[in-house]
Amino acid sequence: MRDSIYATGEYARKSPTYHVEDSAWKAVQILRMIRRHGLTMESVAEIGCGAGEILRELQRQLPVDVVFYGYDISPQAIALSKARANERLTFFCEDLLSKATEQFDLLLCIDVVEHVEDYMGFLRRMRAKASRFIFHIPLDLSVQMVLRCRPILRAREEVGHLHYFMKETALATLRSCDYQILGWEYTPSGLDQPKSLEARLMKAPRRVLFAASRDLAVRLLGGYSLLVLAQ
Repeated sequence: MRDSIYATGEYARKSPTYHVEDSAWKAVQILRMIRRHGLTMESVAEIGCGAGEILRELQRQLPVDVVFYGYDISPQAIALSKARANERLTFFCEDLLSKATEQFDLLLCIDVVEHVEDYMGFLRRMRAKASRFIFHIPLDLSVQMVLRCRPILRAREEVGHLHYFMKETALATLRSCDYQILGWEYTPSGLDQPKSLEARLMKAPRRVLFAASRDLAVRLLGGYSLLVLAQ
C-alpha cells in the first residue's frame, strides 16, 4: 500500500519537519472558517496530524474547555508531536478510522485526502467520526500546471500527492461520499507561502486575476487550495 510510506519513515525522510513551517498559516484559515460559521465545539480531532502544530495553534485561540486529539500513522510524526502534548492536547500513533471513539464535534482533514490511495473509501469511513468536518485540499489541477506537467509530478515525488483536484471535483467527491457542504473558500497558499522562484514570480499575476475573477484565476494559474466545511 502506498500509505505505508508514512508508517515506514519514507515520508519523514523527504519531509522531516512534517511541514510545521506551514501550520500557523493553516490554523489561521481554519479559525477563519470556524468564526465565520459561528461554530462551537467541545472536541476537535485531526486525522493525519503530522507534528501536531496545527492543533497547538488552534488550542491557543479556541476556548479553554475544548479538548484536542491528533492521530497519525507515522511514528516519526507522533514523536515530533509529543513535545506539543498537554492536558487538553493528546496524540496517538494510530489509524483513527480503525479505532472506536466517541463522535467528535469537529474533525480536521488538512492536506490529507490527496495522499490516500483509496481516498473515497477513506472519506466514507471518516463520515461517522464527527458531526462536522473541515477539509483543506490542494487544487493541483490548473491550466498552467497541466501544461507544465513537472509541478504535478513534483507534488507526487516530493510530497506524496496521488490525486489531483480542482474545486469542482473536490466538492463533487465530498458530496459523492455523503457529505453536505456548509461552506467553502479558496486559500491563497501560492501567494502567502511561495515555495520556489516560479511561485514568487506568479504572485502578481495570480493576485491581479483573482481580484477580477476568482474561479478563472484558480483554473488558469493555480496557487490556491480549497477549505471546506461539511457535515
